[in-house]
Amino acid sequence: MALRELSSLEKYLELKKPNKYSTQGDKKVPVLQNNNGAPLVGLVTIARHLVKEAKRTELLGDSAESRAVVHQWLEYRVTRLNGCTKDDIKTILKELNLYLQDKSYLAENQLTLADILMYYGIQPLIVDLAVQEKEQYVNVTRWFDHMQHYPGVRRHLPPVVVLRNRIYTGRHH
Repeated sequence: MALRELSSLEKYLELKKPNKYSTQGDKKVPVLQNNNGAPLVGLVTIARHLVKEAKRTELLGDSAESRAVVHQWLEYRVTRLNGCTKDDIKTILKELNLYLQDKSYLAENQLTLADILMYYGIQPLIVDLAVQEKEQYVNVTRWFDHMQHYPGVRRHLPPVVVLRNRIYTGRHH
């Protein structure tokens, strides 16, 4: 899963030369062999490196506080989504739904690496939800739909229908 996310991130960042990744351990932690010496290990470490390589550091946050929030969500992404169970998915969606109640993005008022990696990580979970289940997490589905329509983020992933079209009668306008 992490290798697919890194490939998607490379495409979003429009990096010219795709990197070659390997994995290590039972949890298939991604590894990027760095030309400058020691390999880079872990989704977040490699993703931050790619953002810097693409000279898109605004995706890491514009202030110390926003960088901390971005880092917090990246850590959440790795610790909560990797290897989550069906029970974990409901808890994660409830937590995200509550957090996104009054927000358009996970950190700041702009797209960050946290939004991009969370979108890539949660996409397989959202695909598997029935429309009725998606409606239970209206803030998550709103955010998810925004992310999948954000220019360049979705790329090769198929669009996901997140909410049913509602039919309103004349008296409810």
